[in-house]
Amino acid sequence: MKFVSTIVGFVLFVLFFGFALKNTKEVDLHFFLDYELRGPLVLMLLAFFVAGAAFGILALAPTVFRQRREKWQHKYTIQALQSAAGTGVVATTPPPPDAVPPVSPRH
Repeated sequence: MKFVSTIVGFVLFVLFFGFALKNTKEVDLHFFLDYELRGPLVLMLLAFFVAGAAFGILALAPTVFRQRREKWQHKYTIQALQSAAGTGVVATTPPPPDAVPPVSPRH
């Protein structure tokens, strides 16, 4: 499997490198107030791709932090309920493989 992923990575690298070589033409990017940025097309595309990925991660950050907070709140609630019920035992480890009887196939 590692060999296949290495081959796929190499093929993608060659494709993207070929794309970069084909798009070296200078382009102008016009902003407001007559500000202009000049550079190769492939660098402009890369910059906007990276900026889009960064904005996407920033947009997801509040949701991720909210879900983490809720997870910890639920964990503490479960522990409180288990201790109130008198069990106090939290099954954090799975049973050993010998504890589960094998299932015979149906014919």
